[in-house]
Amino acid sequence: MNRYLIPILLCSLVTFTSHAETNLLQTTQQAKKQQQSSEQQRVAEFKAIEAKNRAIRDKLLAEKEALQTSIDQLSAQFADNELQLSEKDKALHLASGSLGELFGVVRQVAKSFYNEQSDRVTSIGQTTEIKAISAIIDAKTLPSREQLYTLWQAFMNHIDSSGKIVKIDVPYITENGTKETKQVTRLGGFGLIDDRGYLNWSSKENIASHYLVQPEPAPSATQLDNNSLIAIDPSNGTLLEQLALTPTLFERFEQGGVIGKVILGFLIIGLLLGLCQGGFLFYNKLKINAQLKHKERIGNNPLGRILGVYKYDKSPNVEALELRLYEIVLDEQQKLERGLSMLKLLAALSPMLGLLGTVTGMIETFQVITQYGNADPKLMAESISTALVTTVLGLIAAMPLLFLYNILNALADNVRTLLEKQGLGLVAQRAEENNGSGESCLA
Repeated sequence: MNRYLIPILLCSLVTFTSHAETNLLQTTQQAKKQQQSSEQQRVAEFKAIEAKNRAIRDKLLAEKEALQTSIDQLSAQFADNELQLSEKDKALHLASGSLGELFGVVRQVAKSFYNEQSDRVTSIGQTTEIKAISAIIDAKTLPSREQLYTLWQAFMNHIDSSGKIVKIDVPYITENGTKETKQVTRLGGFGLIDDRGYLNWSSKENIASHYLVQPEPAPSATQLDNNSLIAIDPSNGTLLEQLALTPTLFERFEQGGVIGKVILGFLIIGLLLGLCQGGFLFYNKLKINAQLKHKERIGNNPLGRILGVYKYDKSPNVEALELRLYEIVLDEQQKLERGLSMLKLLAALSPMLGLLGTVTGMIETFQVITQYGNADPKLMAESISTALVTTVLGLIAAMPLLFLYNILNALADNVRTLLEKQGLGLVAQRAEENNGSGESCLA
């Protein structure tokens, strides 16, 4: 049985193997067919994309050729236009001749007239003409006939307005800051005036206001109505504006600072001291003159006190009398020269303080220059004012004090010399009396 089973198994194994190979071959062939179909489909897609890209490329190339053709045409047209423009410029230059130079002269004249007249009172009410002149200045082409006529008309109006005194209405700002219309008198091209004086005209704000400081004597429109002479400002308001910038005496003094106040204090003290001592000297001088006329009546004055010592001194010793009189003269001299040394000291200290203020002001000036530079002189004005004003104050204080000191010192010397002479005369008189008495006793 085993002998038959083995062949059967072998036959079955062969049959099975043959059947498996057949199935594997069919599967392989089927997979190959599917792969070939997929590859054919991909190739077809690639060809379709290639055809589409080729169409786009052809279209872009066509557009490129069209654009290049357009560029060539425009370049040729541009070159032709440049040539035509150059030819037309030459033709315009030949046709215009000297009009270009004339245009330059017109613009220059218009600019000069605009800068001069825009801030003057003759421009009041000529807004249209001012705008037309400004258009001529800003123009890049030749002015038209209407513009040239407007410029000529502006010149004529200015000449006509400059020679007339007329009353006009202008916008006016009051001290309270309110705006109103005010009737004023226009003095040609010099300025505006009303009953209170000159007015400042601002062309930028188109408004008038009074100057802070009026010239002396202050003019008014009433004086014009009465045909009176008034002062005018030929600088079109510049001088009137400078009046407000001119400091007063008090402002000058304030610029001196603390040192200036000290100098002024020295001046006041010295003047009071000098006046008091001067009054004392003049009073005693009058008393002494009266005493010289009436020596028998001894009064309360320096000479009277010397006469009193002589009268009530009964000592026969001349040297003792001389010493007593010399003592009285020294006492009176001290009273006569009282305060003069202080007056001399104040006269000497005043210019020294002025010099101190000058040095201080210059130091501050250099500090300002170090911090801000010297581009703006207004920053240095305060320090320079202190430097200069203190020097002036010192000299102003020293001169009257020194003059007063010399006068008082000379007066005191005269009184002292008079007292010394009178004292010496009394001593000589006593000596003569004693000599006379001795001679009589000896006789």
